[in-house]
Amino acid sequence: MEQLFSLEYMVSILLSGISLGGQLALIAIGYTMVYGILRLINFAHGDVFMVAGLLGIYISAVLPIYAAIPVVIILTVALGFFIERAAYKPLRNAPRMSVMISAIGVSYLLENTATYVTGGQPMTYPTIGTSTKLVVIITPVLVLVLIVLLTQLINHTKIGMAMRAVSKDFETARLMGIKINNVISMTFVIGSALAVVGSILYFTTYPAITPTAGAMPGLK
Repeated sequence: MEQLFSLEYMVSILLSGISLGGQLALIAIGYTMVYGILRLINFAHGDVFMVAGLLGIYISAVLPIYAAIPVVIILTVALGFFIERAAYKPLRNAPRMSVMISAIGVSYLLENTATYVTGGQPMTYPTIGTSTKLVVIITPVLVLVLIVLLTQLINHTKIGMAMRAVSKDFETARLMGIKINNVISMTFVIGSALAVVGSILYFTTYPAITPTAGAMPGLK
């Protein structure tokens, strides 16, 4: 009996670890996509993950959860797009240090805004209607599906080819007629979409959200 309990505990810990790794992997892909194209560590990406969690709380308070989730996804993607256009696009030809400072500034702006709105108190993520155990099982499958879809996008679509070209040689890609701004914006859109999916899965499992959730170890 004791051995059976020990085995069940080990399997539970293993599945939880795989699930958490998958959730963080979705966020990490957004980081690496931006870095691969701009050679920029997007410090605000973890905070987009945090904002997605807070949006889930506030929007689910006025909409049913099945309607709130699509709205959260759309708003988070729009936030990622706006960050790129407002904070990074004007600095496209600036020194890399300037862009990095801008990224840090956006990160602090999102964190401080979240602190002002929430009062700095932990917020509880809404119940989506599925158990934590089920999320632990669903997460690895969903992560694999999203990675396969992303791989197909990168390798077999026009925008994916443009992303690979920009990542390989930024200036040559520009000379070849690739619309650099559109490619970079799409990269931020995809990264933000992955971040919001990771946010939904993560906060369903660990429902306490603070303004510094995007700065947890592994994200910053």
